[in-house]
Amino acid sequence: MKHIATIILCSSALLMACRGGNDDAELGHHHHNHSHEAGHSHSHEGHTHAGEEAVEAPGGHDEGEIVLMPDMARRFGVEVDTLAAAPMVSSVRATGVVLDAADGSAVVSAPAAGIVRFAKGISPGAVVRAGSTVAMLDTRGVAGGDANAAAKAAFDAARREYERLEPLHADRLVTDDVYNAARAAYESARAAYSSSAAGGRVAAPITGTLTSLSVAQGQYVEAGAPIAVMSAATRLLLRVDVPERLRSRIAAADGVNIRVPGSEEIVTLAARRVASAPAVSASMPGYVPVYFEFDNDGSVAPGSALDAWLTSAGSGEAVLSVPRTAIAEQQGGYFVYVRTGDETYEKLPVRLGASDGMRVVIASGLKGGERVVTRGVTAVRLAETSGVVPEGHSHNH
Repeated sequence: MKHIATIILCSSALLMACRGGNDDAELGHHHHNHSHEAGHSHSHEGHTHAGEEAVEAPGGHDEGEIVLMPDMARRFGVEVDTLAAAPMVSSVRATGVVLDAADGSAVVSAPAAGIVRFAKGISPGAVVRAGSTVAMLDTRGVAGGDANAAAKAAFDAARREYERLEPLHADRLVTDDVYNAARAAYESARAAYSSSAAGGRVAAPITGTLTSLSVAQGQYVEAGAPIAVMSAATRLLLRVDVPERLRSRIAAADGVNIRVPGSEEIVTLAARRVASAPAVSASMPGYVPVYFEFDNDGSVAPGSALDAWLTSAGSGEAVLSVPRTAIAEQQGGYFVYVRTGDETYEKLPVRLGASDGMRVVIASGLKGGERVVTRGVTAVRLAETSGVVPEGHSHNH
């Protein structure tokens, strides 16, 4: 009996050691202690189940604290910066549109009337060289025939008559009136005939990229109609439309931040302002357009609409500001997360002020000196709301 009792006591001690040896909770789980008495009750003080509000056990963390272990914070890229007042550039939020520079675009026009047959490989995005064939014009089957062919016939006839009368006029065998009439007919026929359109070939006027096709394959066009648009711009224009009520703040603007189309990334555009505050735009009444020129690196395309922030470097007032990545929005309110210990965080409500697109002024809610989470906010937010049981922990006791 003594040996049996010893075995039972050893087994019980081993079982208790295993149960007490759980690893620290990972993302989204607070520390808590399990005490398993005889009879094994599921009423665990300080124990959090999925979907329940987190309440710490006695001797654990304070209620309301968010726990994220340091190794998990590193894994999810959590970064913290100490908040301090510093000058911030003045900014004006507006909308912008990217335009081709005037000397960087061209229209491919039809030299004669006919049905368009695009050359092989011609489509938006294709790069073509100046003088290369973009399309051919087919005049067969078109009512009235080939107008340019008729113009050529008239030109040839007028030229022959003019050349016949020219030596006769020199010998005074025809009157000036007859000679002048033949010469006028010749000049008129020559103006009506286009040698470049004789073959129906449509050539690219510049070397560049086809940005759009203005007609469809097989469509009939009149002479001079646009067939395609090309761009060879190495420089682009950004037009920023600022509300008229903010006109007084335009003069100091010397830079611009933009939101890259298709993403949440904000970048400072390396642009040069090319126009001072002009009059109100005729195309957008109530707005004042401001223009910037920048290198075409392919990140934005002509015609792109984007959010923009005009900035002015002046000696800005020292304010408390955080990166946009530090702001969390929940149910219409704004919050930041502050690290209060090696593994603890706190969520604080804030009121936001002005923004230059990259940083946001904290109008109230922080006083400076706080260690604010600037990156990895989503990980801390999940730690606040998640009820996932950490790996190696089970409720099936």
